[in-house]
Amino acid sequence: MARSRTDQPRGPSQRQLRVGELIRRKMSEILLRGEIHDEELNSLMISVNEVTVSGDLKIATAWVLPLGGEKKDEAIAALKRCKGALRHAVGKDMTLRHSPDLRFRIDETFDRMDATRALFADEKVQRDVAAPRDEVDDEE
Repeated sequence: MARSRTDQPRGPSQRQLRVGELIRRKMSEILLRGEIHDEELNSLMISVNEVTVSGDLKIATAWVLPLGGEKKDEAIAALKRCKGALRHAVGKDMTLRHSPDLRFRIDETFDRMDATRALFADEKVQRDVAAPRDEVDDEE
């Protein structure tokens, strides 16, 4: 039986990517300007690194990180507490029928990049990575 196009795993659609980027930009502006009246939230510098949106555009997950990587739990708690006001402010300027429900997660991309750099800096890994290059040089 032939495989249909729907059997293959697909990434996000262009619309999901576009809506996610619009939400990310708007949330960044709102947090930068301090438009939400919450002292704890406004005292934290939070970067919104990415927003992923579900296929039906009803749920938007914001991947955030406080400046310096400190006070992660307080940042998530403050964002969750102000979720309604953020949702209203984000949805105000968007042309979607419904404003998506916002969820917040800590972005661990930078931590993984640091771990990968440390792994590549390890002496054993450097030796293994350098070995194939030496073999290629010998063949030429």
